[in-house]
Amino acid sequence: MRVDHLRTLPPGDGRAVQSNFRWNVPDDFSIAHACCDRWASDAPDRTAIIEIGASRRVWSYGDLKDASDRLAAYARSKGVQKGDRVAILLAQSAYVMIAHFAAMKLGAITVPLFTLFGEEALAYRLKDSGAVFAITDDENLGKLKSAAEGSDLRAIITTPLADAMAFDPLPTCEPVLAETPAMLIYTSGTTGPPKGALHAHRFLIGHLPAVELVMERFPQEGDIGWTPADWAWIGGLMDLAMPCLYFGVPLVAHRMRKFDPAAAYDMIAREKITALFLPPTALKMMRQVPVPSGVDIRAIGSGGESLATDLLDWGRDTLGAAINELYGQTECNLVVASCQGLERYRAGTMGQAVPGHAVAIIDSEGNPLPDGETGEIAVRKPDPVMFLGYWNLPEKSAEKFVGDWLRTGDLGVMDADGYVTYVSRDDDVITSAGYRIGPTEIENCLTGDPDVLLAAAVGVPDPERTEIVKAFIVPRQGASLDGLADRLIQRVKDRVSPHVAPRAVEFVDELPMTATGKVRRRDLRDRG
Repeated sequence: MRVDHLRTLPPGDGRAVQSNFRWNVPDDFSIAHACCDRWASDAPDRTAIIEIGASRRVWSYGDLKDASDRLAAYARSKGVQKGDRVAILLAQSAYVMIAHFAAMKLGAITVPLFTLFGEEALAYRLKDSGAVFAITDDENLGKLKSAAEGSDLRAIITTPLADAMAFDPLPTCEPVLAETPAMLIYTSGTTGPPKGALHAHRFLIGHLPAVELVMERFPQEGDIGWTPADWAWIGGLMDLAMPCLYFGVPLVAHRMRKFDPAAAYDMIAREKITALFLPPTALKMMRQVPVPSGVDIRAIGSGGESLATDLLDWGRDTLGAAINELYGQTECNLVVASCQGLERYRAGTMGQAVPGHAVAIIDSEGNPLPDGETGEIAVRKPDPVMFLGYWNLPEKSAEKFVGDWLRTGDLGVMDADGYVTYVSRDDDVITSAGYRIGPTEIENCLTGDPDVLLAAAVGVPDPERTEIVKAFIVPRQGASLDGLADRLIQRVKDRVSPHVAPRAVEFVDELPMTATGKVRRRDLRDRG
């Protein structure tokens, strides 16, 4: 059984394909139904998730439906209603998907959260979203409870959801439409505090053409998918995990506390994984170790930063797999992609606009620029993958657009054949190990230390991670610098997240400022 909501992608010139492509978005589309219940109805024993942990467990679609129905009934007993926000603080496991589906069956909005987040990062998102219910595990329960103080959170349940599994399954799901809010994903906070990007159920459909492309006509017979990327990140969740379940492709769930390329290869061989979404840093690490026998990868998608040609050559020559790039952002994901198998590939570019998405290079007034000119990468609305807006921030939502164009903040250039080359990021965002990291949360955390007067966080070049976070600190007068750098790094690790913590700290007498008192981060980046 396969139910597609879009046309099969044909080979050929990208711009020609664009003109013939038509979306098919049903009015009553539901992510929980498309990725769980419809399969459970027609093929309940079909493998959905292969969970690799202390033991190996195979979850069928029938298992996912039963568990999510029972969790939904439990959440309803705790007062969760349509439109409420449900926080999910879990590492990769079947319970992540069960939590999403359960909340969506009540018409609620899920809020995926990184387990790496510290209390400050969690507290901000819980309070801002107004989440009333949360699903987590024993490992993260303590910090979640601490972070929830002063929030609207009324109830927390921990895996393996024993209390919920005692409930009778939810008899009927709350009706939802394709335009009904489904997920609230927080941005990295590149231009101020993190903002919640609100997405409708239809945004899953908007991801599918790009996944079909980068995974080389995905799905193919025998495909099994896996990504080491956290499922709280839009890249891990929507670039592979949810599409696998939608297409009926078995999805491996395995938490790697720290990415180990040799262990990754072993699991890929053992579980016969063929389709992967791998952040650039993971690819670079995998290139440094031998590829064992039994690895038979068919296709790899990667995004978060531009990939060097030699890395793409290594994938083709050593792994025997195409590594295809994809581009997007939390507000409007997977709108540009390459596909070597369909000859939609040009070295040095990110690829062409994915069928169904209108992408252009625009000037500051929103006018498309001629081929070959550098400007801002933009996506025209309406678009199924485009966000509904920022949570409770109508002015910020409006600022994201100029006319009908959603502005990405990234500079690029498009050639005569529609291939888009990434030129540079906006001034503040840091690209490290595939993550887009905003400076504001880091700086706020650093200035919370009594020995810090001012702080600025920027990205500086790094051969493995593309960039690392470097903090420039103006210390309090009279403060001792002995051990202060290590203390500040640990503070960010504990309170925000290890993946955004500075890897270098420099103490300075002052920070370069604009006439209006804003830090000139570009000057700091130039200093390195």
